[in-house]
Amino acid sequence: MINRRHIRVKVMQSVYALLQSKSDNLNKEEKFLYASIDKMYDLYALMLRLFVEVRDLEKKHIKISQKKYLATAEELKPNSKFINLEIFKLLDESVSLNTHLDTNNLNYWTLDNEYIHEILKLTKKSKLYISFMNAEKSSFQEEKEFIVALFKEIIAPNEKLADYFEDKNISWVDDIPFVNTWIVKTLNQIKPAQAFHLGNLYKDIDDKEFVLDLFRKVVLNHTEFEKEVIDKTPNWDTDRIAEIDMILIKMAICEFLKFPSMPTRVTINEYIEISKDYSTEKSSFFINGVLDKILKDFTNTKRLNKIGRGLL
Repeated sequence: MINRRHIRVKVMQSVYALLQSKSDNLNKEEKFLYASIDKMYDLYALMLRLFVEVRDLEKKHIKISQKKYLATAEELKPNSKFINLEIFKLLDESVSLNTHLDTNNLNYWTLDNEYIHEILKLTKKSKLYISFMNAEKSSFQEEKEFIVALFKEIIAPNEKLADYFEDKNISWVDDIPFVNTWIVKTLNQIKPAQAFHLGNLYKDIDDKEFVLDLFRKVVLNHTEFEKEVIDKTPNWDTDRIAEIDMILIKMAICEFLKFPSMPTRVTINEYIEISKDYSTEKSSFFINGVLDKILKDFTNTKRLNKIGRGLL
């Protein structure tokens, strides 16, 4: 499921897009924001289905080899350990996964099966696969560890696959690392003989509402928040502050003032970490310094109104 940090990243991107376009159509941008998050769920489902497609392709290869006129003994009686993995069966029979793929017309692997061929080829060449196939028997846990390792070593780092996803949806570029982590967690949670259910996109309704709440409050108050930044950076011309840095600081100010239950330390840490991935090399230090000044000022002037968990 999407976490609060990735929600903040999505909101940051939407705020940036809105300010760059100078659009005043808030409703349109809100729909785009939610759609962007929904598309991330599509990527998650497609990656899970990828395992089934790779298995099915290997099944097809085995059947073709068995029908060869001069089939070898190995081809006639192939090692079926890989195609019989229970995790593949659980994913293939998942009602929630298949329903999501069908409902959203996510037939990518049927249309672009060369990527399935690529992953299977790399898999069968890998030491990981050869070692696993040579072991006589494996427990469900060992099979799961093999699948997780396969994903980490073969699928997740594959540049052709990453380029393919980028071509399909530009927002997936930033989503891939998060979804990769989500896939690993999902695989590790699968249990034998239990139907597989797609994980929820949001942890709860609060997280879903946080998306829109944060976006609206930042956009509607961004001019006011910018004045706060200018007051705390008298030696900096606003043109010298990176646009992403300014947006991240405004978002943090928004959480300071408009989200009573959000701890200030959590807010500062989140935006410092985001800046390390999305802004300049020195941005995290700059943002930390500015937010520290702003927080001290808000505390001294009693502008903070934190309650519950926000007091931590």
